[in-house]
Amino acid sequence: MNFNVGGPSHLQYSISSSSSDSENDDEVRFLNHLQGFDTQAEVITRMCDNNNRLWAHYIAQQNNQVTHGGSIPGHIVINRDRENVDRNLFTDYFAENPRYPDSMFRRRFRMGRSLFLRIFNAVAEHDNYFMQRRDGLGRLGLSGLQKMTAVFRMLAYGIAADATDEYIKIGESTAIQSLKKFCRAVVEVFAEQYLRSPNANDVARLLHIGKRRGFPGMLGIAPPAHYVIQGKEYNMGYYLADGIYPKWSTLVQSIHDPRGPKKKLFAMKQEGCRKDVERAFGVLQSRFAIVAGPARFWNKNVLHDIMTACIIMHNMIIEDERDVDAAIEDWMEAPTPEVEIAVDENTRFQEFLARHRQIKDREAHIALRNTLIDHLWEEYTNSEN
Repeated sequence: MNFNVGGPSHLQYSISSSSSDSENDDEVRFLNHLQGFDTQAEVITRMCDNNNRLWAHYIAQQNNQVTHGGSIPGHIVINRDRENVDRNLFTDYFAENPRYPDSMFRRRFRMGRSLFLRIFNAVAEHDNYFMQRRDGLGRLGLSGLQKMTAVFRMLAYGIAADATDEYIKIGESTAIQSLKKFCRAVVEVFAEQYLRSPNANDVARLLHIGKRRGFPGMLGIAPPAHYVIQGKEYNMGYYLADGIYPKWSTLVQSIHDPRGPKKKLFAMKQEGCRKDVERAFGVLQSRFAIVAGPARFWNKNVLHDIMTACIIMHNMIIEDERDVDAAIEDWMEAPTPEVEIAVDENTRFQEFLARHRQIKDREAHIALRNTLIDHLWEEYTNSEN
């Protein structure tokens, strides 16, 4: 038996056949693997396409919505046509030939146009918040005149910030911010001049006014004064007060139930002069209604700025409108007083105690009032004669 017949060829065929099958299997597996990769790539591609479509849809919705990039996201912006409003405001009050006369400007702004423009220019120069600027789209924003007019409406009429929107076309938050910044700027710019302490000439003027009204030595301020009444020399000024104040030598009270012509004359003169301060504050309240109404803010610094700004502008209005040729201005300049300050602490303390006892001296209070009663009666009888 020949076992080798056909052996080699059969063996070769068998080996070739099994090798071919394994290669086919590997190829199938490789093709299936590649097909899997194609399927994953297709899924990923579809996911990317879907995400892109979603982002495009979201961006389109955002572009169609009105958004606000300020402090309140999503706040709806109202087209107030501020450019035309600014032109109308200028035509109404600030043009060369304005629509409303000077008398109406004075009534609505509580001061003359020249003084208003003086304040406006000083405040705008001090704080660029009142300078007109352009926004991100190149449009002109609110002008300084619009902001300041809204402020004066709130100060003069005491109206709410939202009420200024009808004519000025300014938002409530912007009006409130303009009010705070304006009052702060007025205090910083004008306080040094219009809230300064009285100098020697101011003291001399006040003493002259008080003397002409029958009360020599009367001051509305604290600096020391030297004067003579009925031959007696005094070295402290005094205030006119009502009955609720203590009986000090620096306070001259009225007489509750005056008996006799001398005391009745004194009470009438004293109460007439004392009401000057009350009338002055009444004028301030009628000029700036925000002072007379309830407080609109919680921050005490803001309230202080509002009150101080109103007083400063009140003084500026008086300076701008008063009659400089009035007889009340007839006074002589006084030299600056020389004050010697004690260096020794013990000496200063003893002088303070002596001054304190002198101020609270009840007998000196009664003596000064009796002297003034005689002084007024003497001047009254001499004028009658």
